[in-house]
Amino acid sequence: MTLKTETGYKQKNILEKDEMPSCFSDSDKRLLNDFQHLFPLSANPYKDIAEKTGISEQEVLNRYRLFQEQGIISRIGPVIRANTIGTSTLVAMAVPDNDIEDVAELVNGFTGVNHNYEREGKYNLWFVVTASDEQQLNKVLNNIEEKTGIKTLDLPMLDDYHIDLGFDLQWQE
Repeated sequence: MTLKTETGYKQKNILEKDEMPSCFSDSDKRLLNDFQHLFPLSANPYKDIAEKTGISEQEVLNRYRLFQEQGIISRIGPVIRANTIGTSTLVAMAVPDNDIEDVAELVNGFTGVNHNYEREGKYNLWFVVTASDEQQLNKVLNNIEEKTGIKTLDLPMLDDYHIDLGFDLQWQE
């Protein structure tokens, strides 16, 4: 599904609260809700989760894999403060509306591109590019411009704001 907020941002594969399937088991609910902030930092995190939820480690892995395949979750991994390891920048492009999907797919093929989304207005394709250093970052931006024929607008971070992306999921009973 596509979610469109009042600010015009669009993101795919997001379930609205009232669309959350009611067919999740209690252990599914715990897997999706309880480990957003408290994911175990250990050599065997899925084993630790299994012990806390009362299901097998293999079942934990299977459920997370299924959630990912279904678009319920996008990834499991750390969130590292921007520009702590390497460098990154926010990029905007003014893409003709009829080319937006093709250009987005092309841009997504570049290593280091993430958080890609469409927005209404002149600059309608936005994404973050990460790289090991400024030289590599500029190389990616130049390659994107060469492949798409569209200028990139480089918007480096000036101030750092923490946005907590964990949400207490509300389940229909």
